[in-house]
Amino acid sequence: MLFDYSSVSTGTVARDTDAGLAAADELIASAVRGAGSTFAATMLPIDQALDRLQDTYGRTAFMARVHADPAVRDAGQVAEERLAKWRVALPFRDDLYGAVRAFAATGEAAAQTGERRRLVDHWLRDFQRAGQGLSGEARAELRQLQDRLVELEVVFQRNVDEYRDGIEVTRDDLAGLPDAYIERLPAGSRPGTWEVTLEYPSVFPFLDQADRRDLRERLESKLYNRAAEVNRPVIEETLRIRQRIAVLFGLASWADYSLEVKMAGTATTVDRFYAGLVPPLQARARQELETLTALLAADTGEATLRSWDWRYYENQLRRREFGLDQNRIAEYFPLDAVMQGMLDLTGGVFGLTYRRVEAARAWHPDVLLYEIRDRAGDRHIAHFYADLFPREGKYGHAAAFPLVAGHRRPDGTRVAPVSAIVANFTRPSAGQPSLLRHDEVLTLFHEFGHILHQSLTRAEFVRFSGTETELDFVEAPSQIMEHWAWDATVLRRFARHYRTGEHIPLDLVGRLVRSRDLDVAIRTLRQVSLGLLDMGFHDAAEERDLDEINRRAWDVIGLPFHEGTFYPGAFAHLFGGYDAGYYGYLWSKVYGDDMFGRFREAGITNSEVGAAYRREILEVGGSRDAEESLRAFLGREPSSETFLALLGIGSSSPPDAEAAGAGAAPSTAADEEAVVPSARDAGGHPPGSA
Repeated sequence: MLFDYSSVSTGTVARDTDAGLAAADELIASAVRGAGSTFAATMLPIDQALDRLQDTYGRTAFMARVHADPAVRDAGQVAEERLAKWRVALPFRDDLYGAVRAFAATGEAAAQTGERRRLVDHWLRDFQRAGQGLSGEARAELRQLQDRLVELEVVFQRNVDEYRDGIEVTRDDLAGLPDAYIERLPAGSRPGTWEVTLEYPSVFPFLDQADRRDLRERLESKLYNRAAEVNRPVIEETLRIRQRIAVLFGLASWADYSLEVKMAGTATTVDRFYAGLVPPLQARARQELETLTALLAADTGEATLRSWDWRYYENQLRRREFGLDQNRIAEYFPLDAVMQGMLDLTGGVFGLTYRRVEAARAWHPDVLLYEIRDRAGDRHIAHFYADLFPREGKYGHAAAFPLVAGHRRPDGTRVAPVSAIVANFTRPSAGQPSLLRHDEVLTLFHEFGHILHQSLTRAEFVRFSGTETELDFVEAPSQIMEHWAWDATVLRRFARHYRTGEHIPLDLVGRLVRSRDLDVAIRTLRQVSLGLLDMGFHDAAEERDLDEINRRAWDVIGLPFHEGTFYPGAFAHLFGGYDAGYYGYLWSKVYGDDMFGRFREAGITNSEVGAAYRREILEVGGSRDAEESLRAFLGREPSSETFLALLGIGSSSPPDAEAAGAGAAPSTAADEEAVVPSARDAGGHPPGSA
């Protein structure tokens, strides 16, 4: 039975949080009582407690991200903090540690294999990372620091979600932008004016197409200063706490602590990863920047391309070199058709059917609900919600949230997963439906990769359900999905003009696909710069100049820094479980590209390859090491050849703990997208999912 989100109130959020934590407490008490006896008595109740925590998160804390009523969002924020602190406290419990350690010493524990052995080992690792090997005084300090981190993470994200700003413009100020865009803008404070907000469907088309250079600069300045004033002290305190935690464990930096449970393993490996990518990317980016600068000079006489220029002149170049007008292209991508096309595609490739559930009983009338069924036997698998339009107070990026974790009950029956895509696409207007830019199509496909990962899981335990994998692999099943959104034959299946119903012309889709690598080095270096920012914030320095780190990370792109801005103020990945982990977007993309290579060889809609991918990657989730899953699907060691060929920077050794790999042609929205860690993973625990 699906939860009735339409009945949520501040009272239900508080009551469900109380009930969920009480039930989880009783399950942990049961595990403690079963100390040293059997797997069923000791380990199963712990996983059942995580199940209750996740289910409670989906009914309560998730409301902080999506509910229209600010009072309910406030209640959700309180619930989020309570649930996260409960999860942080769990491995600090001496009685629970004693119970698991006692069981781990038994013959039954020694006989466990596969996912059951993994569950024991991962909990022992969690206890060690919670300081069970430290002195009592150090552990007490660590517990206090972890609780404070939870508080800061909640405050940071709320500051971003609630932040509002923009610029007020006249009709002349909107030169270069189409009428359909202007029709969707809210009215300004003065007659004959409009407001360009920082919501994605508002800000990015303006930066792409507005002819007024000074207004692009003003808007980007506001975009890069979102929540900067209120969140700078939050970041500073967070970094001091994380560094202190690393010191308590005898480590040089938070990066060293965070990376212990990721595929890369060490900060040195990440540094080597970037060192191998940056020089060839910069060589190509210099050529790209020279081309854009020439357009700027011809247009304005200026000789210095700025950050508020490159998107605009890339759009001009796209028009000139490929004859592409993103507004015209969007006319072939009405949201409903794109969604149906994506479902038809994945249904055929992965053996699924989808059914729209009319009585969604969701948290907002805009939200859609879908059921996923297995074509073989017409078996119910999962549900997912799609909350795709911006609104006041809503989570401002694009993300996949787990609401119910799929797993197997002790009696052998399965709990069906429930998840949600939350995004901010262009709203429909009176004259036309929601029309997606192609980068928004990519974002939708990307997010749906996370949904499939969460929905198709066959893991036994909540702890390894769906996207509960190593964080630097978790993006691979979403990165691979973007490839289908670039394929001409796939696009022709569903891209039809919203008025005439005509298929997107072959010539147009061909030019779109050929434009894929336009300024790919600049875009990839933008992603690298965010990874360098993340690593710079989490290195071994006791005192750090955040502005200097921000500037140094930006410089890798080759564009002048936008003075007076502090982008990290709204860089949610610093607090969303991706701390010292943002490199994972590129790191995991090499695996997505490599896996797609198998589809490319057999046919990109080959259902046999799709079945293997579903079986060895999506269904497995985190129940085994990601590298083992990769080898099982690929039938060989992973390779970076496909990625590097797409990126056009030569060949390299396979990606592993020593040799870095990454992905080609990153999503244009990749720096704003995330798989949101669930309540059970809050507070610096192993990343997972979703």
